[in-house]
Parts: sequence; structure tokens; C-alpha cells
Amino acid sequence: MSDLILSERDGDITTITINRPEVGNRVSNPMASQLADMIEAAAKASRLILFKGAGDEFCLGREVMGERGPLPEAYVMRGNTEVIFNLYGAFRRSRVPVIGVVQGKAIGFGCALAALCDITIASERARFQLPEMAHHIMPTIAMSALVDRVPLKALMYLVYSTDEIDADQALTFGLVSKIVPADKLGSAVNDLVAALKKSPMPAVMAVKEYARFAMKMDTQAAVDFAKNLHATVNSSSAMRP
Repeated sequence: MSDLILSERDGDITTITINRPEVGNRVSNPMASQLADMIEAAAKASRLILFKGAGDEFCLGREVMGERGPLPEAYVMRGNTEVIFNLYGAFRRSRVPVIGVVQGKAIGFGCALAALCDITIASERARFQLPEMAHHIMPTIAMSALVDRVPLKALMYLVYSTDEIDADQALTFGLVSKIVPADKLGSAVNDLVAALKKSPMPAVMAVKEYARFAMKMDTQAAVDFAKNLHATVNSSSAMRP
């Protein structure tokens, strides 16, 4: 399974690539577990993580496991989904930013992964969809990935309509940070990486830490947290030219 997800280091930059282009980079549960481990490991040793899909599509969703049989007991089903929630948590727990690169379709689970990235750069041909309701699947697992990423009205539209939206609409929804022409995707990502490499590592980590917690705080708590981080990080010798 090791070649289904690739992890490559270039200095302090780690690139993680779902490598199943022949099936649109669909992800099985064992792959999801491996991906979580890779993100956890990369976050400890890297300045940032680039997250990609090989080939024409970003990720068309989870691997289809044949015809549906009898449903397992709820307790068993809950255990089977823990691997997905753990993967979602790995993105959120990462102490360094995760940059998603979306060149094509990000469907279902793929849409969730694109949303979970701290920054998502998309090509103009990228497409996003949460199709679960159309397949009689109650989509709260995918919704939990987007709940702190997009506004409520955008989330409800994606879920209820099951529409496939283009990159421009994904940008207005907050799924995407920036859209670039397809032939400029690589250079746009390289420019962003170059900018982040100029930033002192304590600041890179502090921005991720602040973004992770401050959005859930009341205003005064978020301000106080900002004061403390500002004083702590800016007094570090690593922040001096």
C-alpha cells in the first residue's frame, strides 16, 4: 500500500500525494489511516505540508466497497468511521500549515479533504461536490470537515442540492483560497511556498495555532490569546533577522 500514498521531503517541505490516478485517487480506510500517520509525522519535521492528488483529479471520494449489505450495529459502524475522523483531526492538529493543491474534481471525501487544508489553491478546472444525499447517505461525516471552514448557508446548499460547483463558486463559499489557470497551478504553489520559507518558523507555527483556536473563542479571549502569542513569539531569537 506504500505506493498508494507518496511522501517526499525537500528540505523542510513535505509533499504528500494520493497516488491512485487510475481510480481518481479514491481513498480506502487503510489508506486514510496511513494518510493520517503521514500528516502527523510530516507536521513534526516540516515547515509546511503540500497535499496533492496524482493525475487529472484531486480525489473522487472514498473507495467503493461493492454492493451494500446489511448495516452493522451502530457501535460497530461508529468504530468503522473513526479512521476518517482521525484523519480529519490530523489536518486540524498539524502544527504547520497544510496547503492543498486541487487540479480537478474534489468529490465527497475529496471535497472534505480540500476544505480541511489551511490554504487551498485550485486550478480553474477544479470542481467540488458533496453528493452523499443523492446516494441516500446521511452526510454528517463530510459536514464535520466543512463545519469550521465554510458559512452555514454554503454548507447547507452543498449538502442539500448535491450540485457540483466550479472553482469560482467554491471561492465564494470559502472552500478555496485562490484560483489560477490550470497551466499556472504549479508556479502559484511554488510562489506560496517561497513566501512561507521566508517566514521564521515560530511565526509559521504560531499563525496556525492562533487560527486553530481563536475562531472558537469569544472576542476578548481571542484578543488576549493574540497578546500572549505576540509577546511570546516576537521575543524569540528566531524572529530576529
